[in-house]
Amino acid sequence: MPLPTSRRWFGAAARRRRLPLLRPPGRPALATVLTASLLAGAYVVQAVAALAPNVPLLLAATAVSLGVEGVLYRWQRGVPALFAKAHADITVRHVLRDLLLVVGLLRLGEQHRETQYAPLLAGLLLCYALHCAIQAVSVLVRRTRTLPVVTRNIDASALRLSPAPPALLRRPGHRLLVFGLPATAGLTATAVTDDPRCAAAGIGLSLVLALAGLATLLLRLLPGRRPAGEQEVLAWFDAWLAEYRPTVGLYFSGGVASVYQAGMWLEPLARLDARPLVVLRERFMVSRIPATDIPIVCLPKVPTLMRLEHSTLQVLIHPSNSGKTSQVLRIPTIRHAFVNHGESDKLSSCNPYAKAYDEVWVAGPAARERYALADVGVEDKDVVEIGRPQLDAVRPYAGPPAGAYTTVLYAPTWEGWDGNPGNTSVIAAGENLVRALLADPGVRLLYKPHPLTGSVDPRAGAADRRIRELIRSANRARSGPRPAPSKELAALTAELDRLTSSEFREGADQAERMLVQCAPEPGRAEAVARAARAWEGAHWASLPEWEHQVVVDARPSLYACFNVADLLISDVSSVISDFLASGKPYAVTNTGGMPEEEFRAAFPTVAAATVLTPDASGVPALLETVRHPEKDELAAKRSVLKARLLGPAEPASQERFAAAVRALGAAALEHRRRASGRRPAELPGQRREPVPHTVSPASVAPGSVAPEAVSPGAGVPSGAPTRA
Repeated sequence: MPLPTSRRWFGAAARRRRLPLLRPPGRPALATVLTASLLAGAYVVQAVAALAPNVPLLLAATAVSLGVEGVLYRWQRGVPALFAKAHADITVRHVLRDLLLVVGLLRLGEQHRETQYAPLLAGLLLCYALHCAIQAVSVLVRRTRTLPVVTRNIDASALRLSPAPPALLRRPGHRLLVFGLPATAGLTATAVTDDPRCAAAGIGLSLVLALAGLATLLLRLLPGRRPAGEQEVLAWFDAWLAEYRPTVGLYFSGGVASVYQAGMWLEPLARLDARPLVVLRERFMVSRIPATDIPIVCLPKVPTLMRLEHSTLQVLIHPSNSGKTSQVLRIPTIRHAFVNHGESDKLSSCNPYAKAYDEVWVAGPAARERYALADVGVEDKDVVEIGRPQLDAVRPYAGPPAGAYTTVLYAPTWEGWDGNPGNTSVIAAGENLVRALLADPGVRLLYKPHPLTGSVDPRAGAADRRIRELIRSANRARSGPRPAPSKELAALTAELDRLTSSEFREGADQAERMLVQCAPEPGRAEAVARAARAWEGAHWASLPEWEHQVVVDARPSLYACFNVADLLISDVSSVISDFLASGKPYAVTNTGGMPEEEFRAAFPTVAAATVLTPDASGVPALLETVRHPEKDELAAKRSVLKARLLGPAEPASQERFAAAVRALGAAALEHRRRASGRRPAELPGQRREPVPHTVSPASVAPGSVAPEAVSPGAGVPSGAPTRA
């Protein structure tokens, strides 16, 4: 049976630009409304107190408004953005607060106080003018520090990089609160003491702070204090490319939730006998890429990206598709291969976009057949089987559970773009599966949901939260020995964090991070691998063997969960294909309503799986086959399916990956050789429109048609050859 593919899938996916982030309703929204209402009410009370006038009420309202502002910028940063949309940003609110204090002072005193307080009002206005000046200069400083190329693991000291200005000077809301606090406090003290010198002192201190901040930023604009300019940075980048001479790279563009797609290819790329490079398009992604020694460059603008055309880069591998992929595909000197971020029977594994690449690299024969059946324009000659180099970390099956507990990994996928109810089991079957597993006293459950669960369908997010609560309740009902706090784990965690992250100041910007994240220490990659293996062992040893776990952090990884699990329950996703490398039993949930025979025929990855229905009635029998391998009738099928999905065991997947890189790189070099050997006369020129010649009316015989009235090819169908 052909794969259930649809050309409408790609269009539907392309129409969804961003993933809506789900937040649990209730308390956060209520707290936001209460805080915003309290701030608005404080200003109303302050206005009433200023007009009354009522000093205690004025002081109380002013204190409340200042306190709420601090709460907003510390814990509820989304509320100031809502006020800004209503044109009530921090500047407007601060001016209103101070002017209401001035109104209150004027209402409290005699008529002569209007002239007495005029200098104070002028000082306040000067404070606000300086605030605007600081903001303008901070924007200029930020622009000088926003480089056209962002790097990591590259020595960029030649660009005259320096630490960022204090964060307070770059954040207008925080800056106005801090710099304006002395002025507000002075006005408040004057309302209590009836002494204008308090207000004068407070306003004077605010002016001093503002002038100091402005001077600090202006110094950053001096020629010797600024980073390199755009043209200088681009020249430096070209020189670095010429010196490093990269040959193969990984191209990635995406959001924070998809960074794992690039991360899984970093180690296979680093193990190549080549000069690898990671090419990113989003600035924020530079710090999100997992620890690696591979040089990383971020090229946000297309003209900067096009500079790769004249480099030695031969091959780019693409773990995902994005809107910006088409931009790099325009570089003719580079060959492009789509490697995907996992393979499954889902529609996303035979995306029509794949035909835009020079080659599509897949794990095994099943993926080749998938593209042929999907008929999305990918030719068989462009499909290359390389296996899955990442799966070297997955340990093979070593027999049935040896301890008192059977560890079951439930790793459902997310709901996907196309609304297919069979994509994820979380909504229709997740709670039933978890209840059935928790009902067995000999089961330890590891629940690892997909990072995007609930990002499209709110029901998936709600089901995920209920599943987590079921697991917490089950843990409260269980008891048993708990290992003592592991000093070894704490030490390994600290060591791994040190190796995989860089220490930045809280206010560091991208230019400062480039300075800190320079060329890595020799041997760091090997040290990270050793520390990660040691950490995984210490992590599992530190957990009670009877306690269920919800795994949502980056550590432990999915493959680390594979290694401790005796059984996998998942959906039709790449998780199944990867788990087959272990040879352990697995089950797939059928939530789409298809008959089991049709379900197995439609999805080849299910051929060696136990199929579970949404009611989870087959869980007890499944656990029995895991604990008693002699009852497992699918072991032989798993071995056959493993070869079909992941390819042969020999040669090793990393070797096949390296061979594919070499072959595609050779094709790129051959293309460059042919292109450089062409003479200009051999290149097709621009098509020129025929220039009609002018014929005078007198030279045209009566009844004839002037030549210019007959267009070339008139009366000839479009595309048909015309006679001379």
